Amino acid sequence: MSAPTLLILYGSQTGTAQDTAERIGRQAQRRRMQVRVEALDIYNVANLISETLVVFVCSTTGQGDPPDNMKNFWRFVFRKSLPAGSLCRLDYAVLGLGDSSYPRFNFVAKKLHKRLMQLGASVLLPVGLADDQHDLGADGVIDPWITSFWEKVLSLYPPPAGQSPIRDDEPLVLPPRYVFQFVDDVTENVADRLRVPQQPISPSPTHPFLAKVVFNERVTKASHFQDVRHIEFDITGSSIEFTAGDVVLMRPSNTRENVEQFCQLLRLDPDRQFTLSPTNSATCSIPARLAQPCTVRCLAETFLDIAAVPRRSFFELLATFATDEREREKLAEFSSAQGQDELHSYCNRPRRTALEVLTDFPHTTAELSVDYLLDLFPEIQPRSFSIASSLQAHPNRIQILLAVVQYKTKMYLPRKGLCSSWLASLDPRLGDVFVPLWVKKGSMKFPKDPETPVVMVGPGTGVAPFRAALQERIAQGKTANVLFFGCRSQSKDFYCSAEWEEMVKAGQLTLFTAFSRDQEDKIYVQQRVKEQAVLLWDLIVNKNAYFYIAGNAKQMPTAVCDALKEGFRSQGGMSSSQADEMLVAMERAGRFQSETWS
Repeated sequence: MSAPTLLILYGSQTGTAQDTAERIGRQAQRRRMQVRVEALDIYNVANLISETLVVFVCSTTGQGDPPDNMKNFWRFVFRKSLPAGSLCRLDYAVLGLGDSSYPRFNFVAKKLHKRLMQLGASVLLPVGLADDQHDLGADGVIDPWITSFWEKVLSLYPPPAGQSPIRDDEPLVLPPRYVFQFVDDVTENVADRLRVPQQPISPSPTHPFLAKVVFNERVTKASHFQDVRHIEFDITGSSIEFTAGDVVLMRPSNTRENVEQFCQLLRLDPDRQFTLSPTNSATCSIPARLAQPCTVRCLAETFLDIAAVPRRSFFELLATFATDEREREKLAEFSSAQGQDELHSYCNRPRRTALEVLTDFPHTTAELSVDYLLDLFPEIQPRSFSIASSLQAHPNRIQILLAVVQYKTKMYLPRKGLCSSWLASLDPRLGDVFVPLWVKKGSMKFPKDPETPVVMVGPGTGVAPFRAALQERIAQGKTANVLFFGCRSQSKDFYCSAEWEEMVKAGQLTLFTAFSRDQEDKIYVQQRVKEQAVLLWDLIVNKNAYFYIAGNAKQMPTAVCDALKEGFRSQGGMSSSQADEMLVAMERAGRFQSETWS
């Protein structure tokens, strides 16, 4: 039987699932198969009934939510009106990308797999559950899963006699997605235009609102190891509205130094202007937020993620340009499944950036064609932050608490978070500065009943959404508020301490604190939760309280849940299984919610 066209559909929030889908697509081309790779929300899902071979590659975001470019597909495929056997012609495979430090690990992939089976589709192999916590990252699961996928597909659809695949050590030369056309007769300065505040009717990822930074101050002591900022944006005229629990998103810019290095390495004039033309307009369109024409500087500063740790596909494409034998061999090794431990030692563990890789491969870098820039470098992805203020307390303002990311590896220069370092560098005292931003609904929802208590556990910057909630609830006359806050030291990183003190004095807040380094024995928020078992049992059982956790996804959320369940056992006389069931029931009812990040 001749192989059908392979359709690869992806749902991707940060670009990793898209990158993986495109890798499977290239492997299909090596096997001389017809293949299409599309985002799930671009694909006409009504055509799924006539497909025969589909791979779904999807990530899980937030607290078990589908990515933004998968949500329309998600709503359609879960319609109750769809007939049970509607996908009986379909052979499918699902590859999930997730992080096991989150409670709903690969929830989207698991749920999609179950739904496809309900609709009559036939699964080719078990769901792949890639895990960022694996020693080799997601590829530790992806590589063997893809190998099993091809074994299954080629057993069902063997290649015609005499047709051999393109070997892995042979470069797969594909046309670029875009062709650059440099122009010299345009006088408009695109970079300047991007810095002028505009007023879109409804701010969105493609049309963000350029908000003025009005406040940017460090809130940790200078002697503290962590630089945490309280930043405020003016959103007057934006039509942006939000409530407690919502998030603000923004795309950072690369540093001037990195942009200059990029232009030098690739021998590009930063002020040169160009337009883009897609090589296949049927499958590829010009990025909506990239102005036409555009300067090289603007492209490198605001669009290409040149300072990120490159993915494996970066090395795969780079290898196709290599003419130096030593560089080609090393790039081929990094691109192969067998070379992933070596790649992680070189790139992922020390957090080596794409620019640093190009510096290490000078002969190959010199051979790069400008047309492949948008294939080589991914687009800068937006970063999301919990909004730390309420419009009822601060009209026309958005405030955030930002931990500036900086750490050492074996690399000479410290590693810096792109967005946090960029935001920290914006000083409104030196002149007007603007940040492109938009808002979306968060996963947390707070009760409307003014008598319903809320219990919030927010150590560190995890307190941000709870500051917004407290401001909002107090403005609405809701005073049944309990906050557990934890940090290292009362004198160095006790965020918003003056505000909490005022709320406590006014009878609007009950506050419990854990300062882990202020005494010999470390004390964390989970210990305070355990100590307040009597209060929490009364609030949850007798007063129908809601319980929230926000913060780092490593040990804290699990430890807080364990402390809470221990209180259920001690105060309610419950068994371990009954305590587990009580917490699950609270979560199903929306009375237990968490928002964590790694």
